[in-house]
Amino acid sequence: MTSKHTANPEASLILTPGKVGLATLRRIQAGGVRLSLDASVREGMQRAEAAVRHIVENDQVVYGINTGFGKLASTRIGNDHLAELQRNLVLSHSVGTGEPLAAPVVRMILATKAVSLARGHSGVRPALADALLALFNAGVMPRIPAKGSVGASGDLAPLAHLACVLIGEGEATLADGRVVSGAEAMKHIGLEPFVLGPKEGLALLNGTQVSTALALAGLFGAEDVFASALMSGALSLEAIQGSIKPFDARIHAARGQPGQIAVAGAVRTLLEGSEIVPSHADCGRVQDPYSVRCIPQVMGACLDNLAHAARVLVIEANAASDNPLVFTDTGEVISGGNFHAEPVAFAADIVALAVSEVGAISERRLALLLDSGLSGLPPFLVRDGGLNSGFMIAQVTAAALASENKSLAHPASVDSLPTSANQEDHVSMATFAGRRLADMVDNTAVVVGIEAMAAAQGIELKRKLKSSPLVEAEFAAIRQKVAFLETDRYLAPDIEAMRQWALKAELPAALLDILPSHS
Repeated sequence: MTSKHTANPEASLILTPGKVGLATLRRIQAGGVRLSLDASVREGMQRAEAAVRHIVENDQVVYGINTGFGKLASTRIGNDHLAELQRNLVLSHSVGTGEPLAAPVVRMILATKAVSLARGHSGVRPALADALLALFNAGVMPRIPAKGSVGASGDLAPLAHLACVLIGEGEATLADGRVVSGAEAMKHIGLEPFVLGPKEGLALLNGTQVSTALALAGLFGAEDVFASALMSGALSLEAIQGSIKPFDARIHAARGQPGQIAVAGAVRTLLEGSEIVPSHADCGRVQDPYSVRCIPQVMGACLDNLAHAARVLVIEANAASDNPLVFTDTGEVISGGNFHAEPVAFAADIVALAVSEVGAISERRLALLLDSGLSGLPPFLVRDGGLNSGFMIAQVTAAALASENKSLAHPASVDSLPTSANQEDHVSMATFAGRRLADMVDNTAVVVGIEAMAAAQGIELKRKLKSSPLVEAEFAAIRQKVAFLETDRYLAPDIEAMRQWALKAELPAALLDILPSHS
């Protein structure tokens, strides 16, 4: 068995901007690693910083360096006010609200913001990127309110709360859980608060790192529940004595969809060596319901969409996404729109669709297990039905959460509200697109966990033969968490245990190897 979470607590990771892979980002999210930047990037950062200094020293007027921001871009700021300009920018943009973002998300924000600055197009001192990684390595997490970004011009408000800590303002949470001021947080890592130079505040605030980190967290959670759902699907197939024939490789090769082919292969591997599969080869059942028969088609499409989202997000995690950008080969500073998080919004919406469908088909398999006319199992998976309700209302919970996910899956990327007096007249809403994935993943984890618990019950109700070694191993792992349901009992703790199983199960390589962050 291979764990989903393989971060080595002693590992030191060197980040090379432009080359930080998905597996590395997953390790960063999990924590327990120390980060540093590839030494080769420092020269490029220093050249970009020198280009900004040259602009200031030669009294050139360039947006973001010695002008106002947004609608105030035409307002010239004197050199004697440039430090005040950058500080005011950070403070005025620190307007977020809501609960602080979770530590795994903040870890990815710190890392990806450092990587973005280290691309050498932001014009900031290398010391700023170093300070972000020093916070990460010390386990000091800036307190970033979850709400307040529209995903263009960058994740301004949440990144302002991050930048506040660097200038000794705002708040941070230490590794021991204590909440301290930004000044105390900087003291904790042995640094004085920064007096920001030209463009440095803007470079810290501009960018897509918050929405990208939220979307990546959603992607990794989606991978976890996806893999667990394939296992719960295999358990359900065995519980109803379903047919393995729809998983024949020739069927899926004839269509050619890569995710479908991979899922069918993974399920065949899971069931290899099962005594149950051949025992009902001539049972007379012509076809299983779609929720079982079409696992490769539905889950394969979900996998393809997760893979597409992963490609987009790993590019964005390595991107220079602030504005303007410095190009040291020509000395130009060019304003553009890399802060617009439309790619992230679309990717997060795609992940949302996949997560919703994983839960939807899992809930249908759960309903199938409880329907004795279709499953051949006792009604609601309990022997003394009537006196006992069994899994009847657990399926209601699953249905409620699957339905909730359908509403949450509505695309955020199609919405836009203009800001900054119509200067920023089209925005991405990527931050909410990524943020809502956490709830969706958690909902699907409950649904998948209940299905797996019910499928294990179904297998045990008919227990004559053994399933495959891989499925039997997972059956045993489930039984360590929840006991067989002989009579009605308080099920809420069992459902919580299975939610955690769906998010953290140690699963075979046959499942993990098809996931984007493991392949």
